[in-house]
Amino acid sequence: MKQINLGMALAGFLLMSSNVYAESMPLTEQNIQGSWVLDYTKRSEKTLETLTREDTWIFKNGKVTITHIPRNGSYYDQLPVNYELSESTLNIAILGRAGRFDKFTLINKDDKNMTLKAKYGDIYQFTKK
Repeated sequence: MKQINLGMALAGFLLMSSNVYAESMPLTEQNIQGSWVLDYTKRSEKTLETLTREDTWIFKNGKVTITHIPRNGSYYDQLPVNYELSESTLNIAILGRAGRFDKFTLINKDDKNMTLKAKYGDIYQFTKK
């Protein structure tokens, strides 16, 4: 009887703690177009500590331009690079590294917000500008 109760409690916990994104929409060329302000990044989904960001990612005609990137007390803009969408993955070409991509997986997306997970688990939280 104890094993059944323990099993039910564990199953309930796992069900309650799983990430469910029922209202999320997929990444498409149409809904990613435009300017997205990167509000913050954090090490993982469970981490509470966030790193405030100031850059803007502009998706237009198959290219992404990252602007207003802080560095040493000033800001700079990255040249436009190609990006590719495949199902729930965003692949952004790495500047100067032919055939290499930064890979992001979609966690959540609606009309005004987008959350991406980077290749090594970092979370990127965007707001539509």
